[in-house]
This record gives sequence, C-alpha cells and structure tokens, in this order.
Amino acid sequence: MDHILSIVLFAPLAGLLVLLFIPNSNQKAIRLWANIAALAGFLVSVPLVTSFDRAKDFQFVEKANWIPTIGATYHLGIDGIGLMLVILTTAIGFIAILSSWNVEKRLKEYYAFFLLLQTGMLGVFMTLDFLLFFVFWELVLVPMYFIIAIWGGPRRGYASIKFMIYTLIGSVLMLLGILTLYYQHYVQFQTWSFGIADLMKLNLAPAMGWWVFWAFFVGFAVKVPMWPFHTWLPDAHVEAPTAGSVVLASVLLKMGTYGFLRFSLPLLPETAKDPRVINAMALLSIIAIVYGALASLMQKDWKKLVAYSSVSHLGFCTLGIFALNPLGIAGSVLQQINHGISTGMLFLIVGVVYERRHTREIKEYGGLLKVMPIFTMVFLIAALSSMGMPPLNGFIGEITIIQGAYQASFNWAFWCAVGIALGAAYLLWLFQRTMLGELGKSNEKLLDLSPREIAVFAPLLAASFWIGLYPKPFLEILERPTAQIVERVRPGYHASHNLKNPLNAPAPSAALR
Repeated sequence: MDHILSIVLFAPLAGLLVLLFIPNSNQKAIRLWANIAALAGFLVSVPLVTSFDRAKDFQFVEKANWIPTIGATYHLGIDGIGLMLVILTTAIGFIAILSSWNVEKRLKEYYAFFLLLQTGMLGVFMTLDFLLFFVFWELVLVPMYFIIAIWGGPRRGYASIKFMIYTLIGSVLMLLGILTLYYQHYVQFQTWSFGIADLMKLNLAPAMGWWVFWAFFVGFAVKVPMWPFHTWLPDAHVEAPTAGSVVLASVLLKMGTYGFLRFSLPLLPETAKDPRVINAMALLSIIAIVYGALASLMQKDWKKLVAYSSVSHLGFCTLGIFALNPLGIAGSVLQQINHGISTGMLFLIVGVVYERRHTREIKEYGGLLKVMPIFTMVFLIAALSSMGMPPLNGFIGEITIIQGAYQASFNWAFWCAVGIALGAAYLLWLFQRTMLGELGKSNEKLLDLSPREIAVFAPLLAASFWIGLYPKPFLEILERPTAQIVERVRPGYHASHNLKNPLNAPAPSAALR
C-alpha cells in the first residue's frame, strides 16, 4: 500500500502505452484492451476504500523530490473528499469507455485520449503540491480538446476552441495566484515551496489575499462552470461524443468545485469568510441555479437541456461550499458525486437514442415507452435521481445542502427550493415529451437496451439507490475533512456534530443573511 496512489494514478497511462502497440487493423483487440485497462483502473482504486481510515487526515501519502531547486515535489495524498472523487473518476472512466463500443473513427487515438484524460483527472484530486496540481490541471485540457475536436458533432471545431480558450484564460489567472503565494512563502520563510501544507502557514495582507482569491476564483469558476462563465459548457456538451459528455459532466466539472474546497478556502480563510465574498458567491450560485433550470425549460435539443441542467446543479454545490458549515460543504461534495451519477446517466440516455435515430430534437420523439420499456424505466430513475426524489441519491445531497444553506440564510434555502421545483419541471417535461404520448412512425422500429447497454447503466443505477437509501458511510467519510475546512475558515465554529444530528443545527446566521 506504500505506492497505491501512484499505481492508481498511472494505471490508465500504462494501459495507454500497451494500447499503442496494438495494430490499428485489429479493432476488436483495441476495444477489448481499452475496456480491460479502464476496468483495471477502477479495480486498483478499490483498495483505497477498503483501507481508508475515517479518523485520519490525508492518507496513502507519497512524497519525493521532483524539482528541488524550486521547491516542487511529487506529493500525493487523499482525504475523504479526495477519496470520493478518485473513486468517481475511475468508475466513470470505465463506464465511459464501455459505452464507446460502437465508435469506429480513429479508434486507437480515441481510447488513448480517454486513458490520458483519466490520469490527468486523477492527478488533480490526488496531488498535495500546487505546481504538480497545475500540471495535471493543464494536462486534462489536451485530451478533452481532441475528443471534442475529432469525434464531436458538426460544430466541433468551434466548441473545442471555445472550451480551450475559456479554460486557458482561467488557468493563467490561477497560475498568477499560485506564483504569488509561492513568492510570499519565500519572503516570509526564506524557502521555496509549492507544498499546500507549507503555503497554509502564510500570513497574507488582506489586499493581497483578496486578489489571490479572485484569481483562483476565475480559474475554478470557469471549470465548474459558474454563471456567467458557463457559456462554453452547452456547446462542448452538444458537440462532444457521448462518452466525452459523460466524463465532462461527471468528473471534469468537479475539478472546479474541488479547487474551491482544497485551495480557496484553506489557503485564503480570511478572504473566504469576508461577507462581501460570501454574498457574491451566493448570488452567482443562486443565479446559476435558477438560470440553468429556466434555460433547460426552453431547450429543443435533448442534450443541450441536460447540459444546462448541470449549470443549475453545480450552482447548488457552490452554494453549499460557501455556506461555510459542515452540512453545506458535505452536502456539496455528496451532490457532486450524485451529479456525476445522475447526469452521467442522462447523457448516456441521450447517446442511446442518438445512436438509433441520429437526432437530438425532442420533438422527434414520443411514445418510446411502447417500444423501449427498459430504456424508459432507466430514464425515469435517472430523471427522478436528478430532480432529487427519495429514495434516490439526489434527495440526500439536496436536502443536506438546503440544511447548510438555511444555517447561512433563509433566502438561500428558499432559492434552493425554487431550483428544485424548476428542476422537476424540466425533467418531467422532457420525460413526458419523449417517453409518453403517441409513437411516431420513425420510432416504431427502435430497439430497446442491449445487454451491453444495460451493463453500462447498472452500476450507476445501483449507486443511485445505495446513496439514497444508505448515505451514512458517505457522510462519515466526509465528516472529518469538512469539519477541518470549516475550522480553518471559521475557528471555533462548534458544529461538527451537525452531520450526525442535523436537527441540532443552529438557526440562520444574521451576519450572512
């Protein structure tokens, strides 16, 4: 177990290297090996769960000199938040590759980019060195760009360039913030270091902390994406292949929320708890919740509707983070996992019908229940999960965030409730238009889910019910890291018991209303 994180991190890369030696002419072998490599990537991450100690902080820590002259290290470690995101990444990576069995165009490059993307995303969630984090953060852009640009839809060139420009601009500002902290560490301690634990010892002037926070904000907000930095997302989702949309929604967007939790709050606690910052973040989150839901209601394209729903759902996550209490933060992390499950299913659902009909126009469908009953049942469960209906996973995440939001402000909780109602409206509207009603002639011969497609959905359906019916182990894993984040930002905040007994939560804070 000494190097388990390195094994998990580089397993997809090892699979990629073997993949390169398989002849292009042997497409069956390429498909088979890519699926084996992705499954192996998930299986080697399972020991992280079985060996994780909820009473400890960062675990499975590995540290070695990388560039000692500038203070950069190869430093890996995960806490409860990192654990859940790593498992989500390996599981979704395997499901995305399994769903790509029918891809034919440039097959070896397609799977190679997905395996490279997997390593980049895992590195983001594992690293405890800020420079190494930035390397993995930028690495993710390259395979995602090519996945959209080569295997995407008719406007794939525009969507991929827009994705790259938005994220690069955010990354440049984030890098300036990182270098500011790096230089200040030398000024205060006369040593160069990119270590997150070292940078947490800094004592920054309020003005400097303010500007570094907003530099990080742009980098992370573009990735989430928060309103008004969200405009790249619908284009990227609509043009990306199905597996690309699944990974983008389920994992890639969580890099932004993870950045807020791992860096913005712990490294800049004084700025993070400034009422002006909290109110600004809450306002942007609430706008995203309502705007994303209203935009979804207006869509004629099935995939674009699901894309805008991500803007709304991630608004809940950022609102929970900046409630700055254990319930809000734990609910945010759990909802990030839930979003990865439910929205991943919704994009796979769109991919299934698109493969059969080659159109995403909602008006082209209707009455699919009559010819695709299994598919309809899967869609219904995914929709109920996404809208937060018990006993599915979305309910647990949303109710926990609402409790955390209520502690901060009644108004926040009110707008969360509005967002949930709007979410139910657009998802039920979509289900009614596509699954119920009269069956059109062009849909009469559509085939129901194949055994392989059922296998793709099965783990996501199981996870939806597991979290919805028995969330206790997930909340226990999150209890310690969320309490530590809150203690770092708001020392003396005695609410770590809230995850165990939410009914004892304090009333809304007047300072944050």
